[in-house]
Amino acid sequence: MVKYDVHSMKAEEFINDEEIRSTLEYANEHKDDIALIDKIIRKARDRKGLSHREASVLLACEDPDKISEIYDLAEQIKKDFYGNRIVLFAPLYLSNYCVNGCLYCPYHLKNKHIPRKKLTQEEVAREVIALQDMGHKRLAIESGEDPVNNPIEYILDCIRTIYSIRHKNGAIRRVNVNIAATTVENYRKLKDAGIGTYILFQETYNKKNYEILHPTGPKHDYAYHTEAMDRAMEGGIDDVGVGVLFGLDNYAYEFAALLMHAEHLEAVHGVGPHTISVPRVKPADDINPDDFDNSLSDEMFCRIAACIRIAVPYTGMIISTRETPKVREKIIRLGVSQISGGSRTSVGGYAEAERPHDTEQFDVSDNRTLDEVVNWLMRAGYIPSFCTACYREGRTGDRFMELCKSGQIQNCCHPNALMTLKEFLIDYASEDTVRLGEAMIDREINNIPAEKVREIVRDRLVKIAAGERDFRF
Repeated sequence: MVKYDVHSMKAEEFINDEEIRSTLEYANEHKDDIALIDKIIRKARDRKGLSHREASVLLACEDPDKISEIYDLAEQIKKDFYGNRIVLFAPLYLSNYCVNGCLYCPYHLKNKHIPRKKLTQEEVAREVIALQDMGHKRLAIESGEDPVNNPIEYILDCIRTIYSIRHKNGAIRRVNVNIAATTVENYRKLKDAGIGTYILFQETYNKKNYEILHPTGPKHDYAYHTEAMDRAMEGGIDDVGVGVLFGLDNYAYEFAALLMHAEHLEAVHGVGPHTISVPRVKPADDINPDDFDNSLSDEMFCRIAACIRIAVPYTGMIISTRETPKVREKIIRLGVSQISGGSRTSVGGYAEAERPHDTEQFDVSDNRTLDEVVNWLMRAGYIPSFCTACYREGRTGDRFMELCKSGQIQNCCHPNALMTLKEFLIDYASEDTVRLGEAMIDREINNIPAEKVREIVRDRLVKIAAGERDFRF
């Protein structure tokens, strides 16, 4: 029998099926144990996190008063570590060539009616210019797995192209990478190319179901995929992003396993995931979400986000345009720190005047422009941030986590958010967004903890208005 070992480098030992099932049984047995739930909530108030077992009890709890308490605590913890800032990014799809047979993805090899496309470097440049003209500074590049069409050299060429483009006042300052599990050597190449976070979704942690959902292709190898973050960290990438595709398996199973993965990275490498993403299965070409019998309600989706925030308080949480504006508005207060805006999930979609659908990976449920998303965030009381400073100043991995846990990050992130918002307002925003943004900046300067930093920010805002760009702490 395989034993659970958080320090093991073997996938089936640090994501242990027996431990997960035991955890779910324990959570179900104690979901009405108010004394235990109160004890777990008291521990969570220390802002040092919870174990996967403790968090699973909170997720299983059905008491309305306790659920409300969990929501309030998640919101407060989010404010404590991330303030009222929301970082904005966009995905950039490079290629939909793929050799895998994933049953939930329209890019699967057997889908013969989806057009296959791979961007040339000239097309990458056009996409980047289109994204810069929207106001984006941070991208997450996406590509199918195909060693012939999408080798690591192609990905590296695309990264170099993205960083090289300067259009008007535009610049992509951080490129995160979401590509298939690869070798330590290739992770070193990505690190040397100056990437921000390496992102890889597990899709499902249930090994048996994983192998069914990935019947063919290199992604079929559960262990190689699940152990990818360890190889990435060995290759020098200290900011990694994990996530599951909720809807493929039982949500409680995925939740426990996701936290076990975070615990494993913390135990082995001294730092957990930089981000956790919570996508759900959505309609796409050749894909019907109803084919998967594990859908979850919006309410449970929000509870999952709240419990993740409580369990791993220092980790960023991402919600994409897969979700509707209504769901994004509800879930954002429960712990989300990053969202996409103005996204197009098709290869080459940003350079097109009309949103193309023929090569989309999934339906986009929030079709608002970036300006509309920025406007909405400010009306809801959030500071839209285009900051990329931590990665560029070397505040990654354990260095970022140390600053975050101590609260010192507020003297970096808050001013950086205001300065990058000022850039957006001058270069890209609509008249109404400018009006809202200028008023927000005037208010929020006073919330920067250090007086010296406040004075520097005021001086730099004047310089930004005069045409200077890219100030950062």
